[in-house]
Amino acid sequence: MKKICLISVLLLSACGFKPMFYGQDTDIYVAPISGINGIDLRNSLNAKFGGQRDSNAKYTLKVNLKNPVTQYKALEPTGDATWQQIILNADYVLSVDGKEIARGKESASESYSFVRYLVAANASYNNAVQNTIKVLADKISTRTIAETYRYEQKDNSADK
Repeated sequence: MKKICLISVLLLSACGFKPMFYGQDTDIYVAPISGINGIDLRNSLNAKFGGQRDSNAKYTLKVNLKNPVTQYKALEPTGDATWQQIILNADYVLSVDGKEIARGKESASESYSFVRYLVAANASYNNAVQNTIKVLADKISTRTIAETYRYEQKDNSADK
């Protein structure tokens, strides 16, 4: 496995491949997001961007996180739910100097077992929410970094 990874890295470096955010500054301020889940999402996004920035950062990301939606996925003959799904939706706007450069919507979901014991059911639900927040942060951060890269490339080509 290590040999395959090493060969892949060597081949990619030989062809001129460069990661999108190689040498890029991710100077992105994530505005506060309301709610407990919003705090967790903001912390995850800041971690993806290399740490928390102040409001003077070049880019500003505003995220509107909707309340979680729970759907029943499996029911026993008695009508009791045994499997549920949590869905989180978020809208976001990326701006630079007050000018919007990107807008989008992302959604993430995770299924979890629903058991009759309250503590176990709450733990299962909370784990599903945390996993969903991580996936949502991955999606938003990837899109945001791509948009900042695109903006920088467009800005650099206009300077030439």
